[in-house]
Amino acid sequence: MLRLTNKRRKEASVKRVLTLENEIELVEGCRAGKESARKELYTLYSKQMLAVCYRYTGDVDAAYDVLHDGFIKIFTHFTFRGECALGTWVTRVMVTQAIDYLRRRQRFSQLVVNEERLPDIPDETGIAETGNCIPEEVLMAFVAELPDGCRTVFNLYVFEEKSHKEIAEMLHIKEHSSTSQLHRAKSLLAKRIKEYIK
Repeated sequence: MLRLTNKRRKEASVKRVLTLENEIELVEGCRAGKESARKELYTLYSKQMLAVCYRYTGDVDAAYDVLHDGFIKIFTHFTFRGECALGTWVTRVMVTQAIDYLRRRQRFSQLVVNEERLPDIPDETGIAETGNCIPEEVLMAFVAELPDGCRTVFNLYVFEEKSHKEIAEMLHIKEHSSTSQLHRAKSLLAKRIKEYIK
């Protein structure tokens, strides 16, 4: 549950190989400011990126705002250099945009958690196995319900595979706060999964 599975990684790499030739053409079109290339890029990634934005904001309207601002940023400053897959770069832009959105709204104020208040996490193996029986949409809804700080750290750690040191630098918090928030997120998710199963 806490890191992407090998199966999902393989699926992502297969998609990347299948679209690599088209990707070069698409990138060149976007760099040239071609409307058709921009429309294709938006069509190709908007649904997936909306899900990414929602994972971070936890609010549908805010997710659409972040998505809109993210694509405006992409189209006005197309800085893709080809160091990673286009989809990875678009995701990074959206994640950065979502974090900026949350920061502007001062939604990181609760990032410091007193360790004595942290609940114990039930057996992760049992929860991970149970989590596999729950539809992905339901799990993503549980993630969206997390408090802003927990949700952001959880997303960066699990989906973007950032270390606590990297998360701390991105969010301008202490590394310990990142680990505390992840612990809290796992605990809250475990509780929601147990409630859902009952």
